[in-house]
Amino acid sequence: MMRQIQKAAVLGSGVMGSGIAAHLANIGIPTLLLDIVPRELTEAEKAKGMTLENKQVRNRISEAAVKNLLKQKPAPLASKKNLALIEAGNFEDDMQRLSEVDWIIEVVVENLDIKKKVFADVDQYRKQGSIVSSNTSGISVEAMAEGRSEDFRKNFLGTHFFNPPRYLKLLEVIPTKDTDPEVLSFIKTFGEDRLGKGVVEAKDTPNFIGNRIGTYGLLVTAREMLKGGYSVGEVDSVTGPLIGRAKSATFRTLDVVGLDTFYHVANNVYEQVDGAEKEVFEVPEFLKEMVNRGWLGSKSGQGFFKKQGKEILELDPTTLEYGPRKKLKTAAVEASKQQKGTANKMKALVYADDRAGQLLWNVFSPVFIYSAELLGTIADDIVSIDNAMKWGFGWEMGPFESWDAIGLEKSVAKMEAEGTVVPAWVKEMLANGHTSFYKLEDGVKSFYSNGEYKAIEVNPKIIDLKQVKAEKGVIKKNAGASLIDIGDGVALLEFHSPNNSIGLDVIQMINYSIDEVAKNYKGLVIGNQGKNFCVGANLAMMLMEAQDDNYFELDMTVRQFQQAMMNIKYSPKPVVAAPHGMSLGGGAEVCLPAAHIQASMETYMGLVEVGVGLLPGGGGNKELYIKHLEGLPNGVNFDLQQVANKVFETIAMAKTSTSGEEARDNNFLGKSDGVSVNGDHLLYDAKQAVLHLYNSGYTAPARKKVPVVGEPGYATLLLGADGMRLSGFISDHDFEIAKQVAYVISGGKVPYGTEVDEDYLLNLEREAFINLVAKPKTQQRMQHMLVKGKPLRN
Repeated sequence: MMRQIQKAAVLGSGVMGSGIAAHLANIGIPTLLLDIVPRELTEAEKAKGMTLENKQVRNRISEAAVKNLLKQKPAPLASKKNLALIEAGNFEDDMQRLSEVDWIIEVVVENLDIKKKVFADVDQYRKQGSIVSSNTSGISVEAMAEGRSEDFRKNFLGTHFFNPPRYLKLLEVIPTKDTDPEVLSFIKTFGEDRLGKGVVEAKDTPNFIGNRIGTYGLLVTAREMLKGGYSVGEVDSVTGPLIGRAKSATFRTLDVVGLDTFYHVANNVYEQVDGAEKEVFEVPEFLKEMVNRGWLGSKSGQGFFKKQGKEILELDPTTLEYGPRKKLKTAAVEASKQQKGTANKMKALVYADDRAGQLLWNVFSPVFIYSAELLGTIADDIVSIDNAMKWGFGWEMGPFESWDAIGLEKSVAKMEAEGTVVPAWVKEMLANGHTSFYKLEDGVKSFYSNGEYKAIEVNPKIIDLKQVKAEKGVIKKNAGASLIDIGDGVALLEFHSPNNSIGLDVIQMINYSIDEVAKNYKGLVIGNQGKNFCVGANLAMMLMEAQDDNYFELDMTVRQFQQAMMNIKYSPKPVVAAPHGMSLGGGAEVCLPAAHIQASMETYMGLVEVGVGLLPGGGGNKELYIKHLEGLPNGVNFDLQQVANKVFETIAMAKTSTSGEEARDNNFLGKSDGVSVNGDHLLYDAKQAVLHLYNSGYTAPARKKVPVVGEPGYATLLLGADGMRLSGFISDHDFEIAKQVAYVISGGKVPYGTEVDEDYLLNLEREAFINLVAKPKTQQRMQHMLVKGKPLRN
């Protein structure tokens, strides 16, 4: 059957349930969010004379959860408008409405009896063929489906989202023995393509994959901390980015997750396993005591760490008192910092005979062994286990990739010398001359499975630039960027300067790429797979020129940047920009003139130059203004001043979108621009956009004149800014910057409604930019940003 999910229902409106409902709304799916009916009135409800029969009272719990979505940080909604897609209700009045939906997700309390009762009701009201799933983090999925109808069991499975659902990539999918393979296949594809997740199939065992290994690793680390007399801060200083893990490392991660949640997850395994494994899953006494005292981490204001004024204190697990935070400083830590790449850093650490080396070896070794022992029990292959840890816990490398990184033969020899029992399949693999879990041959990555290597199945929507370059090389490159052939007649321009910032080398490659594509390709994608798309222009270079009074060179550089942006806009072949992560300042200016923007859902786009005392210099003011004008309906009279006000406000306040959808709300994206929910599919989607434009007979846009508000509009813009200055909201220098922004957007000294050409606006912008960069207070702001990484108010 051709399945579609057009409407969904989420049962349970706690943090997780409302978060899942928000993510469904983010991808455009209307969602019913249901919860229990309150048993008593609040004081406020009594004061209003309400009864338990009032709909407002009956829906109170789910209504409050919906409202709370607007207050949560990080924001569960990609755009506030998405809230309209979530409808609150309750389990007593709205259960029959489950007949309207295609997917029902249960997120009630982790109690098997309660879940079974909810599913009995669901079975009564759902329509035949609708998918039902549980977001349990550890209760048996098979047990939940017992006693249900055949159609229910066929369409039932576990779908374990990680919190927060919008941001965490992992989705564990757990089929039962009765789950229809077609349902499993559909949910895996839907999870990846529509929900934007990394989907892993797990077996129905306690805590599935991610939480089973993640919890084990955290408990082993806590045990080693106590045994070796390390402090909480010392452990965190070497179990974070140094070994390819999240910045929050070990104990800061527990503070963020919540110690009560962690205790519950660990206990769930403890109650279902035996022997040595059971011992590891017994939560240490000091941690139980922390839970008893309500020291649950971030949500209670203290946990392993506590903020006192500006200082962060760490907990001593032996005395439960707080003291200054310590770091582990050893020769191995220093040596590892000199190494390039996580694999080399890990190797330098784990074999070192000092306190850092001993700690990491004693943590890595059991986690590797445990992961190998569980192969076949929690998942069918090592790739699923590695992916679960990367996508759910932010590990750069999963346990088997990490084991490869430190050297499988060397580490197994060390383990056996210490009396560790290595799983038979790993020893057999080594005996047969296979010395790594993964192999890369002729551009194909394969993994070890039952005595042979199997190619890893890769979704064709994932374009890996490293691999493309390894296989095909590059068309041309310099220090800042490379032009790459990504197939089907499409080229890609990849920035790879520090922070992907824009300097003369990048500008040169933009111009070269436009020319090369015009001659030999169907179109160009500007995109990369760095942490961020582009954090703007090379600030250090500009500050250096300004401090040396090289304004002629600066003027030339800004001209070149503006010209490159015009080349993007008027390229005879379509140019598609594919921003992701931070796409700020010059990064946004590269996107605005493109024929199409294909943004990632997690795109933080803004013209933020005001923060360093400048204004956009590469045509950003003009392009954002034009984008606003183009977004207005044809043939409708509109107030030009309102458009100018909106653009002025966006630039002068350095407004940055918190998602791709919000970038559309702020007019950085137009109606026809796209947003890719799955960041891994972004370059593929951008390439498809190029091909679509090319095949539709793309021609460069015609040059048009731009109507501006002129002198009267300039005066209006300044009025608001001056009011803010007089009331102390902005400094004199902020007002100076605002004046320059207003002058550029209004189009200078011309009458209201004058139509000017783009070059005229670019000249105004460049003059204003040079004018500002010459000011000492702007240079102070630039210096402060470079040194401290945050804006200076002066």
